[in-house]
Amino acid sequence: MRLDRPTGIWLLFWPCVWGMALGAHKILSLDFILQILLFFIGAIVMRSAGCIINDIWDRKLDVRVARTKSRPLASGEVKFRTALLLLILLLLMGLLILTQLNWLTRLLAVIAMALVILYPAMKRITWWPQAFLGVTFNFGMLMGYAAASGILTPVALIIYLGALFWTIGYDTIYAHQDIEDDRIVGVKSTALKFADQPRRFVALNYALAILLWWSGAMLADFPWYSFIALLLVATHMLWQLAEWKPKDGTSCLKVFRSNVITAILMVATLLITRF
Repeated sequence: MRLDRPTGIWLLFWPCVWGMALGAHKILSLDFILQILLFFIGAIVMRSAGCIINDIWDRKLDVRVARTKSRPLASGEVKFRTALLLLILLLLMGLLILTQLNWLTRLLAVIAMALVILYPAMKRITWWPQAFLGVTFNFGMLMGYAAASGILTPVALIIYLGALFWTIGYDTIYAHQDIEDDRIVGVKSTALKFADQPRRFVALNYALAILLWWSGAMLADFPWYSFIALLLVATHMLWQLAEWKPKDGTSCLKVFRSNVITAILMVATLLITRF
């Protein structure tokens, strides 16, 4: 479940809050707070389930990669049937949470679940698994918006698309930890595809993310101070690009984890907009 490495939980959860902050009629209400709590528990449950699904898919690959060979399924510490039982328990918990949300959110959750199951296959068939992760991992943003408003709007879709490019950027940074092992094992990634110009590729994706978020803010007629907050988001992304050393695994992990700050700055941007 990787509960000892919560970065993935935060990167799954905070976009849910973006959606809720955008779609809610009142952000200072008990209903809003209860929905945030549901999505937080849901983020823990579904990220944990996603890790198990990923490890089931990759148990034969993980033993060949230095960073992942000690994972429970790959090392034999946990049996396949035990992992499957835990996965079923987590999915039942997720289903229980969904019963508290509206029909559109439930429909989106079904689509998201299909994407989660398919995601581990992407690095076997395409150089763009990071793009598929972006589609999958940010679905919570659409679900949060749907849970708060009962609909989806162009603004929500634009912010979601921006999050997709953001994820391509930060997961490319993360993938550089395994770039040599991935070459040996034969799996694909944007880190490998753009290995000769990694900083430029990540910068392009971050720029597209900011451009889309800025466009969404303009379409939604955000107040002027929201755009100042967005500039802080962009500044943090520039810091990442300056700080990141693609050939240094420690640097890759540090910069990747700092995207939790990016997500929180976006939460702040959207909340002050509502005030």
